[in-house]
Amino acid sequence: MKDIAPAISPPAGIGDRKPANQAVLDWVQEVAKLTQPENIFWCDASDRENEFLIEQSLLQNVLIKLNEKKVPRSYLHRSNPNDVARVEQFTFICTPTKEEAGPTNNWSEPAETYSKLQAMLKGAMRGRTMFVIPYIMGPPDSPLTKVGFEITDSIYVVLSMRIMTRMGDVAVKRLGNDASAEWNRGVHSLLDVDPARRFICHFPQDNAIISVGSGYGGNVLLSKKCLALRIGSYLARKQGWLAEHMLILG
Repeated sequence: MKDIAPAISPPAGIGDRKPANQAVLDWVQEVAKLTQPENIFWCDASDRENEFLIEQSLLQNVLIKLNEKKVPRSYLHRSNPNDVARVEQFTFICTPTKEEAGPTNNWSEPAETYSKLQAMLKGAMRGRTMFVIPYIMGPPDSPLTKVGFEITDSIYVVLSMRIMTRMGDVAVKRLGNDASAEWNRGVHSLLDVDPARRFICHFPQDNAIISVGSGYGGNVLLSKKCLALRIGSYLARKQGWLAEHMLILG
């Protein structure tokens, strides 16, 4: 099984639906200039896109198809043995002061951390596809819903985000064309899946997340712990709502 896979070449009509929001376009180009991917894939979460990505994942041995009769449309993805859990010791809240990070979090100075991560990300996506994932946390029509974009070089992350979030056109529509609108910027790269270069860093003041060196869901599906709880806690305190680790079922 592989975490790291080479670039894919989608047919026309797949991976080419850019949003109109100029702030998003500028940010993606900035990250692409740093990471130097072979191509950029704009995700829309359509069924056609999903089938294509599953097909590519099977060809690249990122997924293994299970018995169609016993477990239809089910696939196995194996994590790297060195990458099977969250890494709390390498998870940081990067705020101007240590006190702002909270008493139970690891703190890191923002400018210094950005510099370290940018050095790791330089050229990190050469020979790979950069996927741009628009998603929302919450119902499309709720005033509390948050918009996020995650950049990743992992096809597994794209497939998982489609399951875990409302992804694609619904997020692009919710954000709209206002370049000043609020949205979370998330960057993830597998790098070489080396535990010595594995960091999950949150920048609350910038509404940004950078995760490197991991392919494990809790570290790389940035909508989950990273936005919904860590960045969410900061936004909640500032905006007057509550971020909580729970699920409401109706």
